[in-house]
Amino acid sequence: MSIISVNNLTKKFKTLTAVDGVSFSVNEGEVFGFLGPNGAGKTTTINILCTLHLPTGGEASIAGYDCVKRPDEVRSSIGLIFQDTTLDTGLTAYENLKFHAYLYNLDRKLTEKRIDEMLSVVELTNRKHDLIKNFSGGMKRRLEIARGLLHYPRVLFLDEPTLGLDPQTRNTIWDFITTLRKQEKITVFMTTHYMEEAENCDRIAIMDHGKIIALDTPENLKRLVHGDTIHLVTEDNEKACAEIAKTFDILCHAENGGLFIETEKGEEFIPRLIHSLSIQVKSVNLRKPTLNDVFLKLTGRTIRDDVLSDDKEVTREFVRSHRRAQR
Repeated sequence: MSIISVNNLTKKFKTLTAVDGVSFSVNEGEVFGFLGPNGAGKTTTINILCTLHLPTGGEASIAGYDCVKRPDEVRSSIGLIFQDTTLDTGLTAYENLKFHAYLYNLDRKLTEKRIDEMLSVVELTNRKHDLIKNFSGGMKRRLEIARGLLHYPRVLFLDEPTLGLDPQTRNTIWDFITTLRKQEKITVFMTTHYMEEAENCDRIAIMDHGKIIALDTPENLKRLVHGDTIHLVTEDNEKACAEIAKTFDILCHAENGGLFIETEKGEEFIPRLIHSLSIQVKSVNLRKPTLNDVFLKLTGRTIRDDVLSDDKEVTREFVRSHRRAQR
């Protein structure tokens, strides 16, 4: 069942077409990745989904609510966690969560229950009344996630959820997100430039020049990059390259003191390769295609630290819009 539906979505800014006839859907409970270089159009697409921009054409809906016709219901159905901290550092953890509950018009008794529940889940109960300015980066990120989930959103938008965190904290947060997603059937829509983090996605859409140029599972996307890469170092690389070309009809190129060979099922090819050579092999390494290889192949660029821009202003505008709607 699709909880996000986008059909022929278009957004123009004067002569610039930022989003060009984009269509995709996200299933309920899915972890959906959205990748693209700066200026690809993904920020504009997300802003339309979050009711911050009006589309020029096409349709978009979340949880069955049209993003243009029923923006209040859409906002009540989503949670937002952007990469830049938007917590009020002059307030306590409790006060930040309570203010968020006020924006979403949660019942007072329910608010207290949810705050205690979320603080417990992110292991910040003992810091409930501490000022945010005394929190570490990891604690702030965990509280941001707790705040985004406080009203039990149907869809959680995550921009760079673990940016700047150490690997241990990053793994802890992902364990938490995965557990809560299964418990509450929350759909996660995320952007990241950590390719290993993108592996957590059920499906990934890659966007460039206003269009989605690929959408599939991480494994299927990696199949777009044909073959594994074998790095081989021998006593005589030039002679080895000639033997490989003659025996297997495979091209190889010399670089960094070794030979690079591209082939399918590299782990099965390596024993045959070594056995065929008359020259002693000093070392051999196998590298499987990565999502970064896919990104480079499709866009001509590597993923950079620019997945979303102006995140603080986007978040502030969302808060302002929601406060206006509550008046």
